[in-house]
Amino acid sequence: MSKTYRIAVMPGDGTGPEVTAEAVKVLKVAADKFGFKVDLTDYDFGGERYKRTGETLPDSAIEELRGYDSILLGAIGHPDVKPGILEKGILLKARFALDQYINLRPVRLYPGVETPLKDAKPEDINFVVVRENTEDAYAGMGGVVHYGTSNEVATQTAVYTRAGVERAIRYAFECAKKRNAKKPWRGLSQKDLDAGYIGQLTLVGKTNVLTFLFDLWERAFHEIGAAEYPEIKRDYNHVDACCMWFVKNPQWYDVIVTGNLFGDIITDLGAMIQGGMGVAAGGNINPQGVSMFEPIGGSAPKYTGMNIINPLAAIGSAHLMLDAALGETKAAEAIEAAIMDVTANKMKSMAAGKMGYSTTEVGDLVAQRVADYKG
Repeated sequence: MSKTYRIAVMPGDGTGPEVTAEAVKVLKVAADKFGFKVDLTDYDFGGERYKRTGETLPDSAIEELRGYDSILLGAIGHPDVKPGILEKGILLKARFALDQYINLRPVRLYPGVETPLKDAKPEDINFVVVRENTEDAYAGMGGVVHYGTSNEVATQTAVYTRAGVERAIRYAFECAKKRNAKKPWRGLSQKDLDAGYIGQLTLVGKTNVLTFLFDLWERAFHEIGAAEYPEIKRDYNHVDACCMWFVKNPQWYDVIVTGNLFGDIITDLGAMIQGGMGVAAGGNINPQGVSMFEPIGGSAPKYTGMNIINPLAAIGSAHLMLDAALGETKAAEAIEAAIMDVTANKMKSMAAGKMGYSTTEVGDLVAQRVADYKG
């Protein structure tokens, strides 16, 4: 009997429904090809619903979402809704309530995709960022006094727990172990290989200034690595240095682990060097619960209904969902191979309106290549 996965689909705002439709199209083809089924349920949470009802993501919906195998999200952000309302009321609420404590961001330059980095090739930009997703300044500890006066004081406290840090670090080590299980990371030296290393995990922090926070991170990183993952080489970057090396030497990275705030920043830089938001996919992951996958870009309301937005990031989110949450690795490989074939041989650009194809045509191209995939 074939496996059936229950997936909640939240197309969201702006162009979200358009790109989500293409992700669902490709997902259904992959399911047919690889012998599993998807049971999809749509939810209309987003700006239009908020305008009608004043509701973002009610507690009852959170309880419903716990019953699914995964969540596929399109985009959140509406021009008629004040910034922060939907983001906090839907995205952050889901992440915290469902304890999606990992934000997973592959940064990979696909063939045929332009990067602003001079002379960079696909083999130079191929790494993964593991971002802690539920602590740091996003935990909501802080407040304002004397609001609107010259004496106003605002605080937002970055908070980390040992348990939260450890689980993010362990996930990142596991990611590096899995990523390099068949073949060691090509960035390792012969000396590293002789020492038995198969991959590298880089901790990104700010140990020279944020001494309390990143002393915790650094101690946990080395203790866990030495005791449990001796085959993974450990490295460290200050976050400002990491931003420089993303641009100058992205080939230095295999897997990165970092905190919530720094991860939020460097993953957008990662999206730019891999060719832009049109190809950047990500996941909010609870390895023991329900995970949510989404394209990194926003809702792009100015393109709504024009059928010109790039759907590859949304399709890539479906690929990531199959690989990181559902365990359908063969189907995930087929989707990524299909995306790479389309970027290399069909699309003229990743930019909206310049792809050489409509949104639905790009989805059709990827879906056909998944159907034709030989492995």
